Amino acid sequence: MSMEDHKLKVFCTVAETRSFSKASEIIHLTQPAVSLQIQALEEIFETKLFDRSSNTVMLTPAGEILYKYSKEILNLYASAERAIGGLTGLVKGSITVGASTTIGNYLLPAVIAEFRKQHPKIKIHLLVGNTKRIVELLKGGVIDLGLVEGETSRYKLTMEKLIADELTLIVSGRHSWAKFAEVSVLDLMKVPFVFREEGSGTRQVIESYFDKGGISVQNMNISSILGSNEAIKEAVENGIGVSILSRWAVRKELRYGALKAIRFKEFEMRRDFSLLFNRNSISTYSVDTFLSFLKNFPYNKLLEG
Repeated sequence: MSMEDHKLKVFCTVAETRSFSKASEIIHLTQPAVSLQIQALEEIFETKLFDRSSNTVMLTPAGEILYKYSKEILNLYASAERAIGGLTGLVKGSITVGASTTIGNYLLPAVIAEFRKQHPKIKIHLLVGNTKRIVELLKGGVIDLGLVEGETSRYKLTMEKLIADELTLIVSGRHSWAKFAEVSVLDLMKVPFVFREEGSGTRQVIESYFDKGGISVQNMNISSILGSNEAIKEAVENGIGVSILSRWAVRKELRYGALKAIRFKEFEMRRDFSLLFNRNSISTYSVDTFLSFLKNFPYNKLLEG
């Protein structure tokens, strides 16, 4: 990408977020740097592109025109790169992927390592955040694709299921339940339980299953509420309570016996890991190659291995 393309990308991000501060956060540039890029474009066209008089940053009529053409120009670059890549078979470039916590921390690193063995010329940047953050990055055009867990239909993005994820009850290897293969979901009322914080995708799934099983969170013995999977695993290993996490988050601990996974008699707890795309953007040849790798990857081998 040349300097001009970069300016156009910055310009589009400000136009889409309607905020210099949000755009600077998304593009990882300082706010003055974002302003300078916009200023440089305004000097080229000798006109204002944004109206900054109100609280929100609005495009001027000239800005509206440039925005329309900028999207077309950036998409044309992507199409050219894709067509040439298809012809030469050479896959290079860089891909920026955004992933929500469980996927970004436990699933993607191993997948990316395998992909890089086959395509050493492609650089992959991975940004990890909650689903809401990944959606923001995708809408701002900062990431090429997102991988998220949970419900995203309200965000007006294209979504495609990648794999199902199983959530499992985990107990310490020394817990009295460790010898059981399965327990009733109602047994959870009898033991201290370690929960994720409100707003976590994992917690939302658990609560909807609890409703099905006739369990009210208010009546449970919640020993602690923690903000990360790592903290929950430590708490469960140290006997503070039992918990429910994605199999991906506990695969190492299960392998070494530090934690034990137990099934529920009533149901399996499942959710989907999904791919998210921006409807308006054209993907590059390298993104297409990575996507096809993601869709054909033997994920079960990783879980069993």
